[in-house]
Amino acid sequence: MTRQIIGGAFVSLDGVIQAPGAPHEDETGGFAQGGWLVAHADAALGNQIETIFAPPFDLLLGRKTYEIFAAHWPYYPDDDPIAAAFRRCRKYVLTTSDMALEWEGSERLADLDALAQLRAGEGPKLVIQGSASLYPQLLQRGLLDRLVTMTAPLVLGTGKRLFGDGTPARAFRLIEHRTGASGMAMATYEPAGPVETGSFATQAPSDAELARRERWKTAG
Repeated sequence: MTRQIIGGAFVSLDGVIQAPGAPHEDETGGFAQGGWLVAHADAALGNQIETIFAPPFDLLLGRKTYEIFAAHWPYYPDDDPIAAAFRRCRKYVLTTSDMALEWEGSERLADLDALAQLRAGEGPKLVIQGSASLYPQLLQRGLLDRLVTMTAPLVLGTGKRLFGDGTPARAFRLIEHRTGASGMAMATYEPAGPVETGSFATQAPSDAELARRERWKTAG
């Protein structure tokens, strides 16, 4: 059976996924809200995380998330289930940099072609955690098989978005949805092709509407 690429994303209501776990996790761009997920952790969120990381799996990471993980998880003891699972799995890093990948079990993927080849082969699911830079690329190439969003009831205003610049328009199909006592909303989606458009209008547009459309074509 070929692999699946599954994205797991902690996200705010305004789409930010930067530094959910700790204040100094990622201060890029002056981000000062690190650790925003901690106050909303509950049993339902824990269950969802366990589901995403149910073995067997390998990790698929961008360079920056790899750096965060490699400086953190190898130093946790094996009685931490996530640390133990991360120690056992392969870590695939999609990056064009020549940085040393010193975390045991790490392997570089030079480009999306290499990732597509890996996905087409046999092996466990490839789980993305964080790594905002990956999603636009994966959607563009049709390489994302499933997306699990774990949305906290807050707005952060600034920070790296789940779907940043360059994200193509795509529709998704809801597979599962659950909520937690803390207000977390967890949803599982699968890509469902191009975005379909339509109109709720039931009659021909008025002259005023046609004029508005023309004005807005050149509006700033």
